[in-house]
Amino acid sequence: MRWDNLKIEAEEGARLPGYRDPATVRRFDAPEALDMRFYEIHAKSALNRVPEASRMPFRWTINPYRGCSHACVYCLDGDTPILMADGRHRALRDVAVGDDIYGTEQRDGGPRRYVRTRVRAHWTTLKPALRVTLEDGTELLASGDHRFLTDRGWKHVERGSGPPRPFLTRAVSLLGPGRFVAPPAESDAYRRGYLCGMIRGDGQEPEARGRAVSYLALFGIEDGGRGRTMAALARAERVESLIAWPFEPGDGWRKGFLAGVFDADGAIDREELRIANADATILSWTEACLASFGFASALGAADAVGVRSVRVRGGVREQLRFCHLAWPAATAKWDFVGRPVKSNAPLRVAAIEPVGTEPVELYDITTGTGDFIANGVVSHNCFARPTHTYLDFDAGRDFEREIVVKVNVPEVLRAELRRPSWKGEHIAMGTNTDPYQWVEGRYKLMPGIWEALRDFRNPCSVLTKSPLLLRDLPLLKEIAEVTDVSANLSIPTIDEKAWRATEPHTPNPRARLEAVAELNRAGIPTGILVAPLMPGINDDPKQVEEIIQTAIDAGATAIGGIGLHLRGEVRGVFMEWLRAYRPDLVDRYEELYARGAYLPQPERDRIARLLRDAGAPERRPFRRDPADERPFERAFRRQMGPRGESAGRDDRRRPGPPGAVQEALF
Repeated sequence: MRWDNLKIEAEEGARLPGYRDPATVRRFDAPEALDMRFYEIHAKSALNRVPEASRMPFRWTINPYRGCSHACVYCLDGDTPILMADGRHRALRDVAVGDDIYGTEQRDGGPRRYVRTRVRAHWTTLKPALRVTLEDGTELLASGDHRFLTDRGWKHVERGSGPPRPFLTRAVSLLGPGRFVAPPAESDAYRRGYLCGMIRGDGQEPEARGRAVSYLALFGIEDGGRGRTMAALARAERVESLIAWPFEPGDGWRKGFLAGVFDADGAIDREELRIANADATILSWTEACLASFGFASALGAADAVGVRSVRVRGGVREQLRFCHLAWPAATAKWDFVGRPVKSNAPLRVAAIEPVGTEPVELYDITTGTGDFIANGVVSHNCFARPTHTYLDFDAGRDFEREIVVKVNVPEVLRAELRRPSWKGEHIAMGTNTDPYQWVEGRYKLMPGIWEALRDFRNPCSVLTKSPLLLRDLPLLKEIAEVTDVSANLSIPTIDEKAWRATEPHTPNPRARLEAVAELNRAGIPTGILVAPLMPGINDDPKQVEEIIQTAIDAGATAIGGIGLHLRGEVRGVFMEWLRAYRPDLVDRYEELYARGAYLPQPERDRIARLLRDAGAPERRPFRRDPADERPFERAFRRQMGPRGESAGRDDRRRPGPPGAVQEALF
């Protein structure tokens, strides 16, 4: 790389929240770094504590870099209406961090259901856009990377130029309640209709009453809120003329009336929306107004006190259409939590076409569920971006192009290791971001980190995908003389086609295996992780045996295998891929993961036997003891033997079992 062409930008005084001194902003003239900026900051701490709830067998890690140049962006047009938690909708550009909205969730293999979630990040980006037109006339402007939930799983808008991925075709239908309708204009006719329905229905709901009082004030009636019931107001002369039945009502009056009568007498009971009253005239007007907008309704029989209900059929689709078309005030009545995501709307893809030739300003959000409802269809969002907003960076493009570099990590680490309160616990690096990503070749932060760990004789390990680790081999050997150190390289496959499809920006797996061999020849206990192991996909005994035997030939001191974990939205992403490329395995995976994110114990036992039969040692569990000042001492000695003992270069004994396998947090 042409690091000699380094330049410092003019805005080198940029200040990031939480850091005392301004950051120096740099650009590198290298192919990997085009259009990227690196913010060199002085961190207050180097050691990051792993949450106690984590299953990880270590408590501390170090992350020299923040941000990611390989992040994905899934974006929509700013005018796209988003379903808010109160049942109404708002343009995507106007949604804000902290807003409550609707998303979806799938638990224990059951049906996907609507849930409330919260917006965690909101940003804009410039990207080419495509127009997706659905059978019901819905139009969605989105980037080609954007994903929608279909009857065949999650699919991108277009095929893309990278590795194969599921994408929309005219053979699929999107899932969701269907296109949102525009809210009504707040005209005098709408206000009169609302007052007619609300007052004649004697509504008492606080939100609805507040709206009625404000509308009365607009008509010059200022005493509408003085403790009087709606029924009492109806007898007032000036109010009576406002709520008179019109001779020829327009759509504005009809929408207002439906909103008012629902606020007074309406309810939603799972699959039905109903409006109940004993007044035949009110019921007749309700049916007529519903019919004028195409709602299918039925009038039920009278109960013991003469009350009858007009019932609207059609499930969530028609209930939302009513809510958006009439815009009632009583939002507390609009609760869709727990309702299954199914669609009786005509949402088959009709057309996909580019929008012009220039990039378009698009918007996206991050939510707690990983998705949201965009103009009546379930839409995927980007994740793993919100932490960048803590630095006042945009969570979109900034996350990919504004990389924070903690240039003083080695010095800060020394200060923290020197504290009397530090008990010399194991530090596991590479648990969040790879410390040997390509920019480490320029900043060279890891040598200083290794030197600090050496000088304080602190046990440590690293997980990486990069042979760049070999650059620091002399330091690793020095650490090995005074404390425990080990490495693991992640090698999920040695099949070149599979590697290029799944990890196109990482070093070749065979280069990683060569690094394993060189590290072990130098006396640094180095193993591999075969992860994730996926039943029916990469768990063929011959394939696993080839990986393990190649690792044994490389002298791997530990070989671990981890079954596929399907936590949170990862489940949806994986199942989308499975439906597109291995539909024969869908039923099996739905059964395997019906009860949670992890494989059931019998399947985990099968994978353990598979690894053992292929030549890997049986993995012994490790549980950290909070009372142990050096909780990794026993584990690492169990794995590596007494310090100073190492197998000869030609010793082909099988590798020992890893006492504590370092796994990535994310």
